[in-house]
Amino acid sequence: MTDYIEQDASRTVEFPMSETIASSKRPARPTVLATIGAFATRALLRIKHVPEQMFDVTLFPVIFLLMFTYLFGGAIAGSTAEYLQFLLPGILVMTVSQITMYTGIDLNNDIRKGIFDRFRTLPIWLPAALIGALLVDVIRYSIASIIMIGLGLLLGFRPEGGFIGVLGALVLILIFSFSLSWIWTALGLIVRSEKSLMMLSFLVMMPLTFISNVFVDPSTLPSWLQGFVSINPISILATAVRGFMHGTVTAEQIIWVLVVSVILTAIFAPFTMYLYRNKE
Repeated sequence: MTDYIEQDASRTVEFPMSETIASSKRPARPTVLATIGAFATRALLRIKHVPEQMFDVTLFPVIFLLMFTYLFGGAIAGSTAEYLQFLLPGILVMTVSQITMYTGIDLNNDIRKGIFDRFRTLPIWLPAALIGALLVDVIRYSIASIIMIGLGLLLGFRPEGGFIGVLGALVLILIFSFSLSWIWTALGLIVRSEKSLMMLSFLVMMPLTFISNVFVDPSTLPSWLQGFVSINPISILATAVRGFMHGTVTAEQIIWVLVVSVILTAIFAPFTMYLYRNKE
């Protein structure tokens, strides 16, 4: 290799060019699992340093359950205790579904702050940034579910399906919520602000939640509305969750939830990654 010559007023020094280059090896490229773990840890640290973002997971579900049970239980079912058996699985589905937007909100904040561009320049598997955040959201969903079920048991909720039924219901909710999160993640890459994303999620989730079987038996609704309720994804999930918790679930109910989850993931996960790679 050509020698490098350094000259000054009094001396000339010659040394090989190779000595000017670091001889140590480059760090190995991080594995996919390591990268996902790093971004998941980042999301967990964000919760640690901004704990108030957990209010939607801890406080609001409690308010919803108490308010709907004791304000509307007597009017709808004639008994708050009886209505609680019907309501809690539906409120659980509603609560977890409505907090699926947080990954999209966090991603939108990263874009506005410029962190997003830095991530795309790193020698990592690009989807890891999204998947790591989505996995932490699963933890958030689990916390909300545990709080809801714990409060329900204190109020008198008795799942006839037992522990296995409750566990099966939670697994089904987590699968569906993970697939639903891809929608808000894609929108987080499109909209200009987190307020816009929150407004869009509210406009979508509020009608889907209230025009469903979360709060009332569909048979009490007008016939023209029952058709929409029966194909509403929130209704499909709530039906299966009730079935699991009360020991009446059927294979068909489970399959429909899985089919909806696969369709949402198959459509919005690739679309999200396309937007992620081509975001300007």
